[in-house]
Amino acid sequence: MTMNLDFDTLPPLREVIAEHNLRAQKSLGQNFLLDLNMTDKIVRHASDISGDLSGVTVFEIGPGPGGLTRSLLKAGAEKVIAVEYDERAVQALQGLQEAAGKRLEIIHGDALEIDLMGLAPGPRMIVANLPYNIATPLLINWLRKIRSDPTSYQSMSLMFQKEVAQRLAAAPGNKTYGRLSVIAGWLCDINMAFDLPASAFTPPPKVTSSVVQFIPKTLPDDAPSFEAVEKITAAAFGQRRKMIRSSLKDYKAGFEALGIDETIRAEELSIEQYIQLAAL
Repeated sequence: MTMNLDFDTLPPLREVIAEHNLRAQKSLGQNFLLDLNMTDKIVRHASDISGDLSGVTVFEIGPGPGGLTRSLLKAGAEKVIAVEYDERAVQALQGLQEAAGKRLEIIHGDALEIDLMGLAPGPRMIVANLPYNIATPLLINWLRKIRSDPTSYQSMSLMFQKEVAQRLAAAPGNKTYGRLSVIAGWLCDINMAFDLPASAFTPPPKVTSSVVQFIPKTLPDDAPSFEAVEKITAAAFGQRRKMIRSSLKDYKAGFEALGIDETIRAEELSIEQYIQLAAL
């Protein structure tokens, strides 16, 4: 598509931060990604999934000074809807808003309370450097939406603390395999794309970050509800050291029907087995 934005005229991100006194606040889970080579890399990986961002509405959560926002616009996104909780960042994004025109919409609000689906027709993607303190509940909300409608988002490219990313991609038998692994792996194909060093951020976090990509799956008509899978995984991993005959005693009838050994523990059950039990 034709670009209407001259990126060479935009001020450097550090100038934007200084002008608006936009120091990252730990209470908001903020770590600003200012390396535009890195933000371009994130967007390239997200684009690889769809092949093209033209015609796609991209949601970004916590844009901060707008580094990733610039990369999304430069890559040709039809529209970027950026949801920002911090009033300082909303003000700091106004220059980019003026330059981008209708291709950028900035919403001042809490992403945990906003129904993104109601903001734009499809196709939709989410590409975001998520605030660390709300990354997991945001993901759960979006996965719940994907369960109700697999076409909600054609993909999600999200940044997490590496330990969270490892839980998301963990296989059965791995010590990091847990509720997130089962729910996310049931609903999406998951790919740990690449790591970002702490030095890429301002201020540098004490942990490594990872970009994780999610591609929604098409589920069979008889797939269990999101609530049913939440319930069984909460029971299993809430008592993960116990054998499933104890932690999942309410599902005991299913063990024999599915040929599951009741003496194994939560991390030894496959995603498929969790879904089969939840569907009974």
